[in-house]
Amino acid sequence: MALLGRGLVFVNGLRWVKHRRIVSPAFNIHNLKTLVKTMPSCTSSMLENWQEMVAQADSHGKEINVHNEFRALTADIISHTAFGSSYNEGREVFELQRELQEMAAEAERSVFIPGSQYIPTSRNRKAWKIDKRIKGTLNYIIQSRLQPSTTGRPHVSYGNDLLGIMMTANKKELCGNQKNLSMTIDEIMDECKTFFFAGHETTSNLLTWAVLLLAIYPEWQAVLRKEVISICGTDIPDADMLSRMKSMTMVLNETLRLYPPATLMIRKTYKELKLGRFMIPKGAALSFPILAVHHNEKFWGPDANMFKPERFAEGASKAAVHPNAFFPFSLGPRACVGQNFAMLESKSVIAMILQRLSFSVSPAYKHAPIAVLTLQPQHGMQIIFKSIEVET
Repeated sequence: MALLGRGLVFVNGLRWVKHRRIVSPAFNIHNLKTLVKTMPSCTSSMLENWQEMVAQADSHGKEINVHNEFRALTADIISHTAFGSSYNEGREVFELQRELQEMAAEAERSVFIPGSQYIPTSRNRKAWKIDKRIKGTLNYIIQSRLQPSTTGRPHVSYGNDLLGIMMTANKKELCGNQKNLSMTIDEIMDECKTFFFAGHETTSNLLTWAVLLLAIYPEWQAVLRKEVISICGTDIPDADMLSRMKSMTMVLNETLRLYPPATLMIRKTYKELKLGRFMIPKGAALSFPILAVHHNEKFWGPDANMFKPERFAEGASKAAVHPNAFFPFSLGPRACVGQNFAMLESKSVIAMILQRLSFSVSPAYKHAPIAVLTLQPQHGMQIIFKSIEVET
């Protein structure tokens, strides 16, 4: 809980309703278009470094561990988009979150003894100390925005970053007729933690696996490069350009099918229900194995384990035998509120890479996907990059 708090992912009932009402505006299409504008500057900085390394390499190209690079990039992007002018404090929170995540991953590989999380062991004390620092920094960021403006007038907006949009939506609830649907400072801090973990992990892993697949299948790399150049040339892609990249969407969806960020999802029944021929009692925990369903030949055919983006040519609902066989971001009312953000970010980064570089798999790469909170490469992702000249 220290890693994510009680954010949108973990709350239920009325608490989920109020969290969803307040978080959702941050991810509507109008706000996403604004947030997308902050992504290219972060990506350009990374790519300039890559191009410099490639320029200094020999004709065989330069090997780069893209998994580490994408983790740093998405951390930079989420720090800017979530906290904007409070970027430095946001970056500090992110680094602390990374420490907690590493500790959680280590704990996941150990035998869990019920109640051990409350014992003041050295590991638990360290986690509590980190969590206290995270809360202190987040509280400072939020309180600084709640301070009266220099004009003495009440705030109309708290900023156009994710935190500011969420705080503005929360204020509207406080001033409305349903004050019970507003969030406390602690709840806002929990949502900030969710922003960091979900926004960083989901996108960095999606980018990592997408680049691997495009490196393995150069014909699809060529298809996407042609699409990117035809839509935006060498210009930085904006939200409208990204929305027109249909082949890019197909490739990213197929990547999410083969390598979903979360390998399983658990839901708890709030009442007795009938599921097919089974009666499920109230309070039962149901496990949905996302990875297994995404690779099931019953839904996807005999080529279920193959990379075939063309399955998604007519959209996600028609890609498989069953319309709900594809659910990397969950389904229904509890589908991930930030999935469009993750897709736009991934499109933006891959488009900018394709404009500048070609890439292939390094002989040093060892294919070993491992589920450590999210599905990621156990030994990194070594990719060889070369410069290209783009004709527009």
